[in-house]
Amino acid sequence: MVALTERKIAIVRTLVESAPDGIVGRLQQALAETGGDTALAGVRRLVEIEAADRRLRNMVLQPVAPMCVGDGVSTRQLVFPARALSLLWQGLKVLSPEGVAAAAATLPEDDAPTNVIAPFDALTRLAAGAVRNSDQREFRLVAELCQRAQPGGAAAFAACLDLAPVVRRAIVRLPNWIAHAGEETAAAARLAYNDAVEVADDAGPRFFEMLAAQLSPPWLVLRIISAVMDKPTERYLAESEVGGFGERVMTEIDEALKTISTFDIDAGPEVGRAAGRTVGVLARQTTEVEACLELSRDHGWGQRIVNQRKALANVVEARLREAEKVAAAALPMETIGRKTRSRLSVAPEPRAVGRGRTLLAFTQEIRSSANYAGFSAAHSKALEKIGGMLDHYVEDTLDQVRNGGVEDMEIAAAFLHIAADFALMVRDEKAAELIRRRTATACHCEGAAHAA
Repeated sequence: MVALTERKIAIVRTLVESAPDGIVGRLQQALAETGGDTALAGVRRLVEIEAADRRLRNMVLQPVAPMCVGDGVSTRQLVFPARALSLLWQGLKVLSPEGVAAAAATLPEDDAPTNVIAPFDALTRLAAGAVRNSDQREFRLVAELCQRAQPGGAAAFAACLDLAPVVRRAIVRLPNWIAHAGEETAAAARLAYNDAVEVADDAGPRFFEMLAAQLSPPWLVLRIISAVMDKPTERYLAESEVGGFGERVMTEIDEALKTISTFDIDAGPEVGRAAGRTVGVLARQTTEVEACLELSRDHGWGQRIVNQRKALANVVEARLREAEKVAAAALPMETIGRKTRSRLSVAPEPRAVGRGRTLLAFTQEIRSSANYAGFSAAHSKALEKIGGMLDHYVEDTLDQVRNGGVEDMEIAAAFLHIAADFALMVRDEKAAELIRRRTATACHCEGAAHAA
């Protein structure tokens, strides 16, 4: 097979070099089994070289790499343009090829933290000075990009690079700091913080911003702030230079509440599940603030947390009541004489069914957070009510099928399958599978009887 021409390889190289890390990683996986004699062999080698280079870059620049996202514009957190990272690395390869080679020689095979980090620190120190003073094209573009994204962005980026050695050592210990509270953890975090402010008097907030960027979710940095400041009072933290971290979490909680109360029930189950996951995150955030700070229920953030918890319970309970209504609307009943029976004369209404799936997906997703988020009783009551409605609907529909009261067997089967889907979200797979088996048995037997 004919190999790609040099011109085409050059085009591919440009595309690969400008692609996000995730795309390069997926390309590498997709091309992994490409043979050496195929037209794609050159592309595979190019992608492998680029992936290895990015691995080295991300290890060397690990303290700032997660902060380089999008266009670098944010009023909430310290971020820089994504392109600044690649330009910075290109500049370092030109400015200090021997330093990059030394870093590559110490790179661990599995991306695990390494104790041989002197070459990494040397490069970040060199980068900090170059962003401030170099006329080299790449560094000049880095400074211009950061400055354009936010006032003082170039100076802030250089200052973060100054802190990179301190943050790099803290990153290795972050998992333990987050998972294990105690005096030993607090002492280690304080030492790292003190090292940071020795680099610059105003480095405290930057230090925490850089640690937050390494965490998922970022607001777990409150645990480290709490350890360094010995679980401060709300007022003390709010008036300190890092008070913005607490306010940031409070704002995120308010936004999450809005998301839960306004998500579109016509948008499908995935939207419902996403809103349900948001409930879990919100519950964790309020718990985290309470655990990390000394709060008063009567004012400030403490009072705000109390109100947010009440608002969460109210919003979720409203959605649960709505779920009961839309589930019933998707499986309509009608009154005939003194009996309420499944209405099987018309096919399921797609919009009503979709709404039911969306809200029941939400109901299913919040199951794990109900106990500690303040709406356990409301959740249990909703599940019981919807479950009872499903039981009645299934039994009545199957009764009509067995007694010949169904004109269109396909309509009855469609409704029963919807009921099974709902049962999966309200109960479990076993309950859903039981409805499916009973549906198959009843509708098949009835269909066979009609055929005879």
